[in-house]
Amino acid sequence: MSCVRRLPMCLAGGGVSPAWWLGKRRVQSGACGARAGAVPRPPSEMIWGRGTVTTCVLAALASAVVTIFWLQYDKVIERAFSLHKTHSIKDMENIFQLVRNVIPPLTAKKHKGQDGRIGIVGGCQDDSPNAVHEVEKWLPRLHSVVIGPGLGRDDVLLENAKGIIEKAKVKGIPIVIDADGLWLISQQPSLIQGYQRAILTPNYMEFSRLYEAMLRDPVDSNDHHGCVLRLSQAMGNLTIVQKGDRDLISDGEKVLVCSHEGSSRRCGGQGDLLSGSLGVLAHWAFLAGPEKTNGQNPFLVAAFGACSLTRQCNNQAFQKCGRSMTTSDMVSEVGSAFNKLFET
Repeated sequence: MSCVRRLPMCLAGGGVSPAWWLGKRRVQSGACGARAGAVPRPPSEMIWGRGTVTTCVLAALASAVVTIFWLQYDKVIERAFSLHKTHSIKDMENIFQLVRNVIPPLTAKKHKGQDGRIGIVGGCQDDSPNAVHEVEKWLPRLHSVVIGPGLGRDDVLLENAKGIIEKAKVKGIPIVIDADGLWLISQQPSLIQGYQRAILTPNYMEFSRLYEAMLRDPVDSNDHHGCVLRLSQAMGNLTIVQKGDRDLISDGEKVLVCSHEGSSRRCGGQGDLLSGSLGVLAHWAFLAGPEKTNGQNPFLVAAFGACSLTRQCNNQAFQKCGRSMTTSDMVSEVGSAFNKLFET
């Protein structure tokens, strides 16, 4: 049984409006009694999937008032960021600034959703082929799609996810794929291969499956940078974000390393926070155009920002909660983390 719930906050003044979530189970008490096959709700409502915090992230992220400012680069770059190969410190400074460049300023003249509508697919409202058709009707209204968190590996659900990916590709919508969505891609790499508006966010095991599926060799533990570069190239130069002790980000041409201070605590759902914020930033960076990204791949810029934000949330939550930290604690830090990294 799915549950339809109002968004946790109104995005007054313009912001990102999460679209609808296709989920198999409730994740909060107090079911609203929505029936499978009910008429899709407008973007001001959504269907919650199991175990996800992504929607909260999107709402909290979009609620921040954004202005552009420069951090103290000597500290930030030394502690947090590096570029593989021969890129200079100035390059690193510029990329971090590019993240701020693509964030749209909020204004009272904007309305809800004007800065983006993000679709999140995690499971299915029902197990019928009609699910793809129902989602397809929403795609023209969406600016990016996140597929995978809470999806599960049921054959029918994976087939529905496959259909949604194919429809989104036809419309040229940026797609973020995580969790069980990556399981689907490891089984059918051609589904996303060559679609350069896709961003994959594998952890170590997910990366290994993808790498072996595409390159027919095990991951070289002595050449992490080379492996993420080669996987991106084999996938047709789409963006890969390999999560880990340091997040490695590649579009097949360069490798960015995000080692912004987080914590030693890893908790379930943390990847949902990353993929949700990445769905927002991918739209913003893509919409901003080459003049705001200085000709850089917008999805590298977006991934860089999302990794930084997730790590900052992790760091702040761990300082307060220690070993008992959960992803919900990280979500509570989104506003202040976003402010610290991107606002003044």
